[in-house]
Formats: sequence, C-alpha cells, structure tokens
Amino acid sequence: MRAAQRRGAFDRLPGAGEPLPAGLDADYDELWWVKRKMAREGLAALPPSLALRKEAEDALAAAYAAPSERLVRKIITEVNVKIRDMMFKPPPGPPLGKKPYDVEEVVREWHRRRAEGAGDAPEAGA
Repeated sequence: MRAAQRRGAFDRLPGAGEPLPAGLDADYDELWWVKRKMAREGLAALPPSLALRKEAEDALAAAYAAPSERLVRKIITEVNVKIRDMMFKPPPGPPLGKKPYDVEEVVREWHRRRAEGAGDAPEAGA
C-alpha cells in the first residue's frame, strides 16, 4: 500500500477529494448495489398488484385520450382481463383493491369529455 501510494497510484482515482456518499451510517443491505443501480437507471420494482394498479390508472388515462370509441373499449377491455386474472389468482403482496372498469361508464365519460373539449359530440361509431 505504501509503495503504491508513493508511486501515486491512488492520486487520480474517481471520487478523489469528494465527500463520501450519504447513507454510509445506515444498516448494511445486501442489495445496496441493486437499489443504487435501479435509482441511477430510473427503475422501480413494484409488487405485482401495485404495478397493475398503476397500469390500470394509466390505461384509464389512455382511454380518455383515445381518438375513437373502439380504441377506448379495447384499452379498457384489455386491462379488465388483467384485473380479473389478478382478482382470482392474487399474487403475494398487498391486495389489488381494484375492480374491473365498467366499459360503458368509461365510454360515456369519454363522450362527455370529447363533447366538452370539442364543443360538439364525437361520432359514436368511430
């Protein structure tokens, strides 16, 4: 170590002269490197039920923004299949706490939002 230090082997290491990263006083976590990598990459690992809740909320928002009633029905029907599957085969973790969307209610709300935004009613068979 001393010989390497005299040669200057440690002089230009990454992070030299910078403060130590925060969290060094926390309890040891075997997966610290996984968590740090996920944070750096902007990834998140949610339990399956929470991931489906998020997917269902995103699907509802996508349905409201859809350009046609047919696409609204398709989006909601697809997410409802996943919700029903998880209701009947719950994975470990927190409960889903979500029931399938009423497709007709979502379509009515889609029509209402389109009418408010455009000033006139959209085509029903689009």
